[in-house]
Amino acid sequence: MRNATILVVDDEPLIRWSLVNRLKEEGYRTLEAATASEAVSQHREGADLVLLDFALPDADGLAVLKQIKETDPDTLVIMLTAHIGVETAVNAMKHGAYHYANKPFDLDEIVLLVEKALETTQLRREVRTLRARQAQPYSPESIVGESAPIVAVRAMLQRIGGSPASTVLLSGESGSGKDLAAKVIHYSSSRASRPFMNITCSALPETLLESELFGHERGAFTGADRQKRGLLESADGGTVFLDEISEMVPLLQAKLLRFLEEKSFKRVGGNVDVKVDVRVIAATNRSLQEEVKKGRFREDLYYRLNVMAVPLPPLRDRREDVPLLLNHYIDSFNTEFRKKVRGVSPGALTALKNYGWPGNVRELRNAVERAMLLTDGTELREEHFPMLGTQESGFSTEVGLPAAGINLEELERSLVVQALERSGWNQTKAATLLGLNRDQIRYRIEKFKLERGTTTS
Repeated sequence: MRNATILVVDDEPLIRWSLVNRLKEEGYRTLEAATASEAVSQHREGADLVLLDFALPDADGLAVLKQIKETDPDTLVIMLTAHIGVETAVNAMKHGAYHYANKPFDLDEIVLLVEKALETTQLRREVRTLRARQAQPYSPESIVGESAPIVAVRAMLQRIGGSPASTVLLSGESGSGKDLAAKVIHYSSSRASRPFMNITCSALPETLLESELFGHERGAFTGADRQKRGLLESADGGTVFLDEISEMVPLLQAKLLRFLEEKSFKRVGGNVDVKVDVRVIAATNRSLQEEVKKGRFREDLYYRLNVMAVPLPPLRDRREDVPLLLNHYIDSFNTEFRKKVRGVSPGALTALKNYGWPGNVRELRNAVERAMLLTDGTELREEHFPMLGTQESGFSTEVGLPAAGINLEELERSLVVQALERSGWNQTKAATLLGLNRDQIRYRIEKFKLERGTTTS
């Protein structure tokens, strides 16, 4: 940082002259002050680093240090003194001094100390810039939509981010944006500068998931040749996101509950309690209440997680947001793919608004990405979205309501049974016929207690 500005504060003109001239030789811009009041005034002009004498005619150097730090906590200060005791040095460091140098000092040593201090300043700025860039995509405004449900969700996430709530439960169908919501909470909170760690509970076997979450001691199991910190320990001060929490086995549910209650845990194979401060955000695409009733999820853990609950609406319940989401992703992929697509045709827009979006926002994003890759024009049309043509001929998303009305539960059950019968009870194929994913069809099979041989009647 040879273009840095250094403020030299000392009431002895010769010392000031020596420092200023040497720093100028090194290519630094310099400011000078002989008193505390001048130092505070000059610092407002903009200084990256301050060389500050302990003894000034109108104030104590520590008082000036405090004022500088109140104005700009990032300014580094090196204290200069002819007589310094250990207690004084410790006091200066407590109040934010970067280092200190005893008079008479070697100018070469001062230059080296200045270089190290400025390297620290540059590193801090780079880290701050990196964190700001990292957090930018995850502000509440990153959740696109103006429908009433999504406006309410945005407000709730921002409120939770600013609260001390230690547990949050996000619920919603696959692709509805639970991972984005978790990041919005984290980056809207005072924990934003600390780690955000996430893990999908269904992606790892039981023993590996326990080790990933809580860490393990050396020798805890075959292959554990060293101690390992888990996600909870690595995220100290930050946030841990547990996706698909409903897939966590009972043994780990009990251990997680203990951690949430006591804020401490033992590593696998360990006997010592490890205390950490993390916010736990859990997410599920299933009804945990139903899982509790079926004995697959601990009731006490459910209530502990459900302190702050945020249900995320499926895209079909906020169809008015489809045009906004389409424009958002078109703009994004225009930049990424260097395209010049202006929008979608009127016919495609109507079809996309009427489409059921079983995969929710994730499906819409993937559909736009595919369409953008395949088109060389400036407009996306119906043929660019293959899923719009998956319905059988003559099917319309506009269904007439009989005068006598219908029972939605019975209608849903009938459609699920028909899809299962047509697919030979292949759940994946049945899910495809209904525009669902495998988890969603499994949920409905359990909901209606369906078995092979069930009829629609």
